[in-house]
Amino acid sequence: MKTGTTAGAAIRRGAVALAMGGVLLLTAACNDDNGGGDKASGGSTTAADGAAAPAASQAAPKTSAAVLAVAPKDGAQDVAPSNGLQVGVSNGKLTSVEVTDKDGKPVEGAITPDGTGWKPAAALAVGMAYKVNAQAKDADGLVAASTTTFTTLTPEKKVSTNDNISDGATYGVGMIVSVNFTKDVKNKDAVVKGITFESSNGTEVKGHWFGDRRVDFRPAEYWKPGTKVTIKYRLKNVEVSPGVYGDVDKDEPFTVGRSMVSTADAKTHQMTVERDGKSTTVPVTLGADATPSWGGTMVIMSKEKVTRMNSQTVGLGGEYDIQDVPHAMRLTTSGTFVHGNYWAKNNPFGNLNGSHGCVAMSDVQGGSDSSVAGKFYNDSMVGDVVKVVNTKEKTVSPSNGLGGWNVAWANW
Repeated sequence: MKTGTTAGAAIRRGAVALAMGGVLLLTAACNDDNGGGDKASGGSTTAADGAAAPAASQAAPKTSAAVLAVAPKDGAQDVAPSNGLQVGVSNGKLTSVEVTDKDGKPVEGAITPDGTGWKPAAALAVGMAYKVNAQAKDADGLVAASTTTFTTLTPEKKVSTNDNISDGATYGVGMIVSVNFTKDVKNKDAVVKGITFESSNGTEVKGHWFGDRRVDFRPAEYWKPGTKVTIKYRLKNVEVSPGVYGDVDKDEPFTVGRSMVSTADAKTHQMTVERDGKSTTVPVTLGADATPSWGGTMVIMSKEKVTRMNSQTVGLGGEYDIQDVPHAMRLTTSGTFVHGNYWAKNNPFGNLNGSHGCVAMSDVQGGSDSSVAGKFYNDSMVGDVVKVVNTKEKTVSPSNGLGGWNVAWANW
């Protein structure tokens, strides 16, 4: 790293060179082809006279009292992209700091209000060479300058990042973006800053952590229909944990579709469907007394026209194993669905609660588009909201599926 003293030495050497150059230029200007110098009056002599004019005495230039301090040092390798670059000055104030990568792209940053420091506005790129040009002035206006170079590290360890969004897809108004990592995240604030949302109507989106490997994002209220959203991942330069960096820099767009919010009532055995302001009611059956349905707000996570449901996968032993459940829409990770039911006896739909916790509607084996379940399935999309009220079970955990709407915005 070049200090203010080193820079001052360079300035002195430059000043001497310039002074010598000035003498040569003066000599050339005073001579003519006829060698007409006035020797008697002390004028300069020509080359033919065989005598050189005496050099003028020059005072050494003053050195700036400002001392620049640039970290990392000049030529440093494997510099951390975050907090690895800082510029400071003592006995003076910074006047200019220019940082560029190997392609000449400038790094954004700002000199502090007191003029004594500078930091980049964001993390630097990994595996990149940078050049730092800094200048400062002391109280007398004398300039100190420094030029250094360094290279950021190339990460050996990375964490994989996955979410539940498909590029360009359309989702319901209750969609929660859930981001999962393959390794524990320690620098959670830095990761959240590296995942930002832009929307066509300026909707504010915040993240909430569930453990060390999952962060979910949502607005304060349901998305407005028609909102266009872009998730901006900028994690490649983020140290998510000591020595571990993110793996993705990309933009991921999606669109919010029409509004559809359904409320299943365990007391009345009916589900009210509000779709773009129009309301309809369909008969359903929810969880029986021994296996009541979760309460609270859930979101459709996925849709399958036909799926297998085995009670052993949800801790209910060998109670059932139905290999062709039609029109299945998952609501929780633990196994709650909205689905069609063709095997129920005594027509429980609209009359009683007889399921193992799911919200079930009438259907036929193989599924039918004209059945109650088939029509609801075709009208639904991932991200639609399904609420369960008047159940004997507690509210679903916010981490069970996309249950984040059960957390107050103030606590999100």
